[in-house]
Amino acid sequence: MPAKVESTPALPGLSPVCGKPIIARFDGGQLSSDGGVLALREIETRLGLANRLAACVADPRVPERVIHSMADILRFRMLMIAAGYEDANDADSLRHDPAFKLALGRLPDGAALCSQPTISRLENLPRPRELLGMGQAMVGLYCDSFRQVPRRITLDIDDTFDAVHGGQQLRLFNAYYDEYGFQPIVVFDGEGRPVAALLRPARRPTGREVRGFLRRLVRAIRGHWPRVDILLRADSHYCAPEVLDFCRAERLDFILGVATTRTLRRHVETLEHSTAARQAAGLSTDKLRRYKEFHDGAASWSRVERIIARVEASAQGTDTRFVVTNLIGGAARTLYEDLYCRRGQAENHIKSWKTHLAADRTSCHRGPANQLRLMLHTGAYWLMWSLRRLMPKHSSWRVAQFDTLRLRLLKIAARVVEWKTKVMVHLPSAFPDQVILRLALERMPRLVI
Repeated sequence: MPAKVESTPALPGLSPVCGKPIIARFDGGQLSSDGGVLALREIETRLGLANRLAACVADPRVPERVIHSMADILRFRMLMIAAGYEDANDADSLRHDPAFKLALGRLPDGAALCSQPTISRLENLPRPRELLGMGQAMVGLYCDSFRQVPRRITLDIDDTFDAVHGGQQLRLFNAYYDEYGFQPIVVFDGEGRPVAALLRPARRPTGREVRGFLRRLVRAIRGHWPRVDILLRADSHYCAPEVLDFCRAERLDFILGVATTRTLRRHVETLEHSTAARQAAGLSTDKLRRYKEFHDGAASWSRVERIIARVEASAQGTDTRFVVTNLIGGAARTLYEDLYCRRGQAENHIKSWKTHLAADRTSCHRGPANQLRLMLHTGAYWLMWSLRRLMPKHSSWRVAQFDTLRLRLLKIAARVVEWKTKVMVHLPSAFPDQVILRLALERMPRLVI
């Protein structure tokens, strides 16, 4: 028997059409505005994401009284975030949504999904050691996402500011942003896969802190791939003596930005003057870039390193940047433009993570709860990244933003009808992107995991 639908008042202000009044009410029954979440369900099932995270947390509840498993709570929350419902309060309405029920393995007329208080209790449940285990589980997911063991991977490490407006643990005032907040460390690989995210106070990470973080991360990756070559790529915030020594000791390649100093500038003074003169003489109407490499090092470094200087002259003046690397061979221009500059994609990934998936919604009081939130939003990133990965290689869908994928492929009206032997999901006949959605589902077996 279909669930009884309460009568609601008609929506006001609708004009008649062809002399007939329009009466609209929220009484359609088993309807959903998120029919595309069923595609995310298939992705999550193949990734095993919720099960991986739930296995790291001890459930203190009495088994006989458990209605919603740990995995189901985590799965529901990640699907909500991916669909654009970053506020846990939305769970109180979505727990009755038939599409979300199907995505959680429940029939549309069955019991409701978990409520917001249940989600909040879970957020505050994991202990620091369990959160470390969940972080290792995310690294395991990253490694399992490859069809075969790669010969080499590139890790882009960066941090981002996350403003908060309450009395959260670990919050700190950042003078640059003139706000209280966090400054998480985030790692993506060269293809946009999320690897790790660490909540921390809003200050620049020290070399010792970064070294400890990298040690745990590299150990986890090489636990899966003992012989993989790793290239570390980052801006000058991460060019600390401890990081350079760690990379040398652990056989990591690196290409890192270096803060400009007088010592470094002495190596390129002549090049700066000649480049500026060429540009001013009109020999180049565009920006003129020239490169130079040399060996030098700060007094705090344990050895001199290979440094590449990029000098750029334009109508606005001269701009000089430096990077340090232990890579052998390769032209200076190639290493800077084709390798180091690609680090900027990591900033785009962080932007998508925050803007389209609300990863900066760290409003819990306890630090561990906010760390779990980072992981849940990272899990939602995995779902959307995998959906985009199913798109044709040379199509605009393959580079679409997450909010575009959500609007075009997830926000689909659906009528759900439960029969004795099957469940029918009726989607709009006029849905404009049904071909690409069908193609994505057909390609689902191509997901590696």
